[in-house]
This record gives sequence, C-alpha cells and structure tokens, in this order.
Amino acid sequence: MTEEEKQHELTKRKFYKAEQEAGFVENHPKTTPQQQDPAYRLAFRDTDFLLREELRPVRFQLELLKTEMLLDEADIGSTLVVYGSARIPSPDMVEAALATATTPERKAVIESLVAKAKYYEEARKLAFTASKCGLVEDGKRQFVICSGGGPSIMEAANRGAHDAGAESIGLNIVLPHEQAPNSYVTPHLSFQFHYFALRKMHFLLRARAVAVFPGGFGTFDEFFELLTLIQTGKMKPIPILLFGGDYWNRVVNFRALAEEGVINFEDLELFIPVETAEEAWDHIVKFYDLDC
Repeated sequence: MTEEEKQHELTKRKFYKAEQEAGFVENHPKTTPQQQDPAYRLAFRDTDFLLREELRPVRFQLELLKTEMLLDEADIGSTLVVYGSARIPSPDMVEAALATATTPERKAVIESLVAKAKYYEEARKLAFTASKCGLVEDGKRQFVICSGGGPSIMEAANRGAHDAGAESIGLNIVLPHEQAPNSYVTPHLSFQFHYFALRKMHFLLRARAVAVFPGGFGTFDEFFELLTLIQTGKMKPIPILLFGGDYWNRVVNFRALAEEGVINFEDLELFIPVETAEEAWDHIVKFYDLDC
C-alpha cells in the first residue's frame, strides 16, 4: 500500500503518536535561535520543565501511572509484601558484620543485629514458598513477592522468589546516599520512586498479605500506616504477619495503647505474631482458603 493509499484508509486515528512527533523533532535541524531556546522544546521532553516546583502534581501522577501500568502489563494480580530492616545481615555475612565492630558499643549493636539474622532466612523461605505456589487467577499472577528492593530483609524476599524461579518486584526510593536495587529483583519489575507517599501506595494497592520483620523508622512507617488504613476502614483486612515477637514486644507496647484507651483491644488482632515462614504462609492459606 502506498503512502497516498494509506491516507485514504479508514483508521482509528489520524493524529501522529507522541513518540512519532518526538522523532520528527529529533530529525529536524536546530538552526535558528528560536529552535535552540529551551522554550521551544516539547513540554513532555523538557526535563528542566518537568522538574519545576509547579509540576509536582504531574510528577505525582507519573509515579502513580508508570508503576501501575507496567505491573498491569506484567499480569501482576496481587502481591505478598515484605517489610523489614535494611541492616540485618544474612547468615553468610554474620562474620563480616562482626568484624566491623571497633568499639564495645558498636559490638553490642552488631551482635543485636546478628541475633536477628535468622529472620533473613525466614523472609527468604516465605518468599520461596509463596512463589513456588504459582497461583494464577483470571490470567493474573497472585501473591507475587514485593519488597522495597534494597538489602537485608528486602533482599531475602526477592532472593526467595528468585530461588523458586519466579519474578519479584522491588520498589526502591531515591536517597541522598547512593543505593541500588538488590541483584534478585526482576529487572523489568524494579521501580525507583522520588515520593515516599507514592511508593507506599504501590506497596498496598495490590497487597493481599504483608509480612513485617524487625526494622527501624521506615518499617514502622509502613507498618503503622497499614494498621491505620485497616483500623479506620479505609482498607479491607488482609493478613499482617508480624515476625519477631521478642523484638516487637520490646520496642512497642501494643497492649499499653489499648489499656490507655487510644486503640481498642480488638485492634490488637489486626496483626498475627509469627516466628517462622511456615506459620506465616499457613495463616495466608487459611485466610484465603488457598489450594496450595
């Protein structure tokens, strides 16, 4: 078919796509002062313009849409989200971690982290079990592992999925210090966020279960936002598996909150204390009556 014949064809659209228009611009020589000025750039190709303060609402929308669209295209139906510390060493890195202790105070801190290395293995086992199950419903993959994409507990989750031969998601965040996704995240499911709020939203949009391991401020932030959403009825209940009873009972007195009247005693049932991957997966299977 000639170009002239194509012009007379009844098609879905008569306008060029944005990528085609951008290609035209790239091929046009920029010979005049007008063409060379930043004002003449296509708005959606003008990075300086997109980074202006006034464009924050647009950037919010882009961060929401990009991840949502790519996860949908990857047939991700639901996720099992794993929260936890970026500092707990894996069992095979315990000796190296202890070697970094140069003072008695630092040694005490490292030993405390090393004592939690068992949770790295539990996170890996849980991710392996969920991924090996390979649930598919309505053509969508279910309980796909999703972590923050970083080291430690997050790495363990992505590693478990990788060991099972399954894909997994990593939702990384831009920080002032350099960081990179762990090597077990599936490359085309590895996302980087500017806004914590949009990252946390994507953690929960597809979440059908959440495993919370010992962690710091970031883990607390994610865990308590999830509790708040379910407590207030903004989100329907899902299994929240809280690993490490000794740790959580020491750092948060949940019962005292109920005794003080600022939460209900029933709110203490929003999460389920567990110690092993087997316990956690068993709760998920029973909650959803899974055949796995």
